[in-house]
Amino acid sequence: MKNIFSHSSPILMLILMSVATPIAFNGWSALLNNFVVERANFTGVEIGILQSIREIPGFLAFTIVFVLLIIKEQSFSVIALAIMGLGVAITGLFPSVYGLYFTTIIMSTGFHYFETVKNSLSLQWLSKDEAPQVLGKLIAVGSVTSLILYGFIWSLLEILKIDYIYIFLSCGVVCIGIALYLQLTFPIFEPKNTQHKSIVLRKKYLLYYILIFLSGARRQIFVVFAAFLMVEKFKYSASQVTLLFLVNYLFNWVFAERIGKIINIIGEKKSLTFEYVGLIIVFVSYGLVNNAYIAAFLYIVDHMFFALALAINTYFQKIADPKDIASSAGVSFTINHIAAIFVPVLLGFLWIYSHSLVFYIGAIFAFLSLIATQFISSNLKKT
Repeated sequence: MKNIFSHSSPILMLILMSVATPIAFNGWSALLNNFVVERANFTGVEIGILQSIREIPGFLAFTIVFVLLIIKEQSFSVIALAIMGLGVAITGLFPSVYGLYFTTIIMSTGFHYFETVKNSLSLQWLSKDEAPQVLGKLIAVGSVTSLILYGFIWSLLEILKIDYIYIFLSCGVVCIGIALYLQLTFPIFEPKNTQHKSIVLRKKYLLYYILIFLSGARRQIFVVFAAFLMVEKFKYSASQVTLLFLVNYLFNWVFAERIGKIINIIGEKKSLTFEYVGLIIVFVSYGLVNNAYIAAFLYIVDHMFFALALAINTYFQKIADPKDIASSAGVSFTINHIAAIFVPVLLGFLWIYSHSLVFYIGAIFAFLSLIATQFISSNLKKT
């Protein structure tokens, strides 16, 4: 493997990107539920609308192919990273329903375009053999960063009693600073294959599209309602939510790189099968849980299973024409976010009627994913 600590290595750039993202996005996520409840009086309806709004830029990710006609992927990734940081930095300045919708759009535009391009660059820069392990390592890097971040946020909230506004601002500014560093210090890494500059939809990628769609629908239930459950039903404080996230990422740090190695050994089909069976059990358990500590345990297990989802990306890398990767990254993000536009807001209304039904629907999505996974070939090639 390349010397990852050299600025001539794209892996170092991916690592620094994996540091910047959780500082901004996870900092935002850790504070959001308490901030919107305490400062803007959100209910399940408003949080559902906010999360649906948050996913609109993800739905529009296919437009990345048009942006890439005038700017290189690597340069655009840095711009998007800075936009995400800006959105997070100003969140605390707008403690109202419409103010939070506005800052969320800014943050989300940067986040989704950045993640789209980062996924594309990762699959272009990494060989099929090294991709699972390196992608697992990047998750581990993000987890370590999140551990430090959550410890820092917990200290600011619990010990120093710092207001939300300054924590949002700090997380956003650090992300912007890293983006500037990436732009000023790294050369442009040319892709191994010239990428198509048009929207690519291919019949041979149909199973991948199905898995991505179901993953997006299922993940919305976890991202939006699992953490909200802790605040609304079990009355977790902002510092308690942060502590939960800290423990969560401690487990991710320990297991993420190992998950990459496991995928390399047993393959994508078995890895995803294990994930979806586990998620079915977790979502059903969410619907039944009445104990705050068991709910926290489920949240940690839930997040660990989601780390296995990188197998969807390595599956695509093995079946795709290398020239399709950049365009397909945008298309897949759009497909992933089709359900994200309507799932949070519809389930936000259902949430008022029954928390449990929301999570049982998540179990149904996981079951459909399990069925789709069985159509993956057991003999995918790495070359």
